[in-house]
Amino acid sequence: MAVFLYRFYSLLSLVSASAVVDLGYTSYEGRTLSNGVTQWLGMRFAAPPVGNLRFAAPQDPLSVGEIQQATQHGSICIPTAGSEGQAVPAGTSEDCLFLDVFAPTSAVGSKKLPVFFWIQGGGFAANTNANYNGSGLIEASGNNMVVVTFNYRVGPYGFLAGDEVEKGASLNNGLKDQRKALKWVQRHISKFGGDPNHVVIGGDSAGAASITLMLSAYGGRDEGLFVAAAAESQSFGTMLNVTESQFAYDALVSATACGGNNTLACLRNLDVNALQRKNVNRPYPGGKGKPLYLYGPTIDEDLVPDHTLALFHEGKFIKVPVIFGDDTNEGTIFVPKNVASVADADTFIQKQFPFMTQSQMNKINSMYLTANQTETFPGAGAYWRPASTAYGEIRYICPGIDMSSVYAAAGVPSWNYHFAVQDPADEASGMGVTHTVEVSTIWGPSNTGGAPASYYNTNAAIIPVMQAYWASFIVHLDPNVKRLASSPRWQTWGKGGDAYRRIFIRTGETRMETVPQEQRTRCEYLSSIGVDLHQ
Repeated sequence: MAVFLYRFYSLLSLVSASAVVDLGYTSYEGRTLSNGVTQWLGMRFAAPPVGNLRFAAPQDPLSVGEIQQATQHGSICIPTAGSEGQAVPAGTSEDCLFLDVFAPTSAVGSKKLPVFFWIQGGGFAANTNANYNGSGLIEASGNNMVVVTFNYRVGPYGFLAGDEVEKGASLNNGLKDQRKALKWVQRHISKFGGDPNHVVIGGDSAGAASITLMLSAYGGRDEGLFVAAAAESQSFGTMLNVTESQFAYDALVSATACGGNNTLACLRNLDVNALQRKNVNRPYPGGKGKPLYLYGPTIDEDLVPDHTLALFHEGKFIKVPVIFGDDTNEGTIFVPKNVASVADADTFIQKQFPFMTQSQMNKINSMYLTANQTETFPGAGAYWRPASTAYGEIRYICPGIDMSSVYAAAGVPSWNYHFAVQDPADEASGMGVTHTVEVSTIWGPSNTGGAPASYYNTNAAIIPVMQAYWASFIVHLDPNVKRLASSPRWQTWGKGGDAYRRIFIRTGETRMETVPQEQRTRCEYLSSIGVDLHQ
């Protein structure tokens, strides 16, 4: 009986009080936890995008009179399937436009704290960082911030494009979901203790790509939605315009037998499982196979007026303090391990970047793939790691370096990082320091659900280092103000002879470094062809 009562009261202390917030369209009741954080989970920030709202821009949430419970995460958005015939996965739904708010209990309704607005990744094909717990970052800040996480539509639900969509629906709805959530924050976050005038956006991978798209939205029009941005492994994939995207629309119409006079109405009226069974990647025209990701932001000459790299180099971006950065081995989780030849590597890269010319491929081969291969890893082809290095720099690392240079040239504070924390198991397998692995050091390994085992023991010391840098940036717009006393000063990227400065992050070895000349040379070439590649 004593053990039972102990467990009962321990559970009661975890969810010990409620907090009701009136948002006008409804009221939500969250929960105050024993760690000093109050959380509201699964709140609607937009109407369910179903029925006639499939493929439509997000609409205002519907009014509901009674108090709604906000104690469980909402369903996440439906991902693109790995193969045809798959039904809607458990835990996902077309009705998925929910957000979570985490706030220091002492701040609710009485303070105006900095807000961290997190945009999750997933290649615009899935919500892969859903339901992160903001408590770790709040604690790292000394209970001095509010954290917001949310879902946005992906795959064809969020990024279907073509003439029919442009004329009869809406383009770039996944990005519009993000902006809808940002505007919800502007309207409502003060009720949770947050300051709508101090919102810092952050994200990883496609979430970091979303940051570059938010920074260059409408050609850099600043609507006051955020005051700084932190992009982790910013992703620069192939971006198409409406005409170039038509093949994907036509293929989906054909696969779902939606031919006729109004193909868009047919797609809208399909049962969601019938649509999902045909929701798969397909090759680009002339491609050698399916890309990793098919649907994504479309150049609509409005929200997305041009290729991202072109906009930044034309100065069409919002000038706010920024962090960009990457992991040592960005490409290893993407490239098939059986890549055993230059031809295999070229095929993989061409599938992702179908506009790459043969002369450009030859140059990339000379930089990455034609040297003698000396590294071998269990179950891997001889060219897996070289191909991974090439892909990682083309899509992630070099665009991040370019972004830092663009901001530095504009005289805006810009910090860059090289995350190099080595996990023994990942090093032995050859995966190395993988794409977006740093998210668990920023949020805290127990708050993301996927941290390497070493983050709980041999690499545990890097957690407070990263959390202090990020919390300082979110609260003070500078990662140095509240960094750990034992951590080095994180210098800005710099200009001229002081350019290419970034922080090298490794347990017990964190220090400033300069980007090696060899990597600079490769990145200079890749940046020069970025718009050709439709990045």
